[in-house]
Amino acid sequence: MLRQLTISELTGRLGRRECSAEEALEACFDQIAQVDGEVKAFLSYDVPDALGQARAADQQLRSGVSHAEKPLLGVPVALKDVLCHRGQPCGCSSRILQGFISPYDATVVERLKAAGAVVFGRLNMDEFAMGSSTENSAFGATLNPWDTTRIPGGSSGGCAASVAASECFASVGSDTGGSIRQPAALCGLVGLKPTYGLVSRFGLVAFASSLDQIGSFTKDVRDSTTLLSVLSGHDLKDSTSVPRPVPDYARALTGDLRGLRLGVVKEFNIGGLDPEVSTAIQAAYRQLESLGAELVEVSLPHSDFAAATYYIIAPAEASANLARFDGVRYGLRVAGPDPEALNSRTRGAGFGPEVKRRVILGTYVLSSGYYEAFYLRAQKVRTLIRQDFLKAFEQVEAIVSPTTPTAAFKLGEKSGDPLQMYLSDIFTISCNLAGICGLSVPCGFTRAPKLPIGLQILGQPFGEETMFRVAHAYEQSTPWFRERAPLA
Repeated sequence: MLRQLTISELTGRLGRRECSAEEALEACFDQIAQVDGEVKAFLSYDVPDALGQARAADQQLRSGVSHAEKPLLGVPVALKDVLCHRGQPCGCSSRILQGFISPYDATVVERLKAAGAVVFGRLNMDEFAMGSSTENSAFGATLNPWDTTRIPGGSSGGCAASVAASECFASVGSDTGGSIRQPAALCGLVGLKPTYGLVSRFGLVAFASSLDQIGSFTKDVRDSTTLLSVLSGHDLKDSTSVPRPVPDYARALTGDLRGLRLGVVKEFNIGGLDPEVSTAIQAAYRQLESLGAELVEVSLPHSDFAAATYYIIAPAEASANLARFDGVRYGLRVAGPDPEALNSRTRGAGFGPEVKRRVILGTYVLSSGYYEAFYLRAQKVRTLIRQDFLKAFEQVEAIVSPTTPTAAFKLGEKSGDPLQMYLSDIFTISCNLAGICGLSVPCGFTRAPKLPIGLQILGQPFGEETMFRVAHAYEQSTPWFRERAPLA
């Protein structure tokens, strides 16, 4: 079926005129109409705007524009509701931004359009990207296309669910502590978090500015290289964007792992790892060895402090970033007798419980008398965590681990216990603290019910090519990535 194709398969058909961009988009719309009532991945989508883009793409294809020139020409791609798309709502799945329409495109949206993509739709998420299950959206939870009694992961749950349900061919989201890799693992997709500074954050509504990074959800590793080639590159509008040439990432897909040393983290052998996840990960390690890689035990001695460090730094930055939502300039406005009352009433009505929890925590750790004890100390530990990774990368070219400690859990199972929810990201958050790149690739399924399991590959800073090399070789030697969700 057309909707189940990968990007490379779709562009092949578009190039041979076996289908049109408009037909590919209509296949997405038909699937959304059929399954999104169950999945609830989309918050909105603009049919006339998307059709206009698709017809323009078809005109370019007819005039001879090739996918070598525009690698995403005619490919429908959807966006997490945290990325600005000119003329479209950008609400971060929060009531405080109700009615806000983006006046400009995020840099990544500009680059998607320049590459010919049909950019459409706003995808559900945990409010302001704060969560691990997409249950914190002000507009209801998104559900997992593999089992709609379960969560799709978060905070980019709508991004993962939409691709897994074949409602779009790829999606673009953000990863602050695992918000791409974790839902990708739980929905059986390839989820990419690039090195900090590789992809411009201009037009991304900030949660934690030193941790946020934009990445992609795709059905296979080759598509992930295509998206990264389009999205990455220096941007003067983002002061943290690194001026580096963009490699041809697809050239790394050699299928050969001979001579490559891969690290297995001693400290990641935790007691809370689900036995079926552990079995799948051990099988993945053996498969990597059979492909010629050498597995080496490495130590990240400060990884035990990663969760505590993250949940000081991220809320502190969120407290500062979310101060701009005050009811004065845009979004929700709850009137009060004075500016202070206007601010407090608007924020009280507009923010959900998890956002309030993190803003209060962040404000506390930044307050006088606690800054040195908490925030400053967390920043020092963050430096130690990054140094641990750099030392490990002196021994190995990449690190492999589980992406998540369990498969997708039941809706509501952890929503009453924030600490248990936070531990869903135990294997992913250190990557953001260290600023390195990470990717999740499918590596198996649980038995009953059948739920996806993810293998995480962590690369050196700007080591995406090696990371893709490992992921692609593993992917192509196993059947997991070919599986499609029941609702796909």
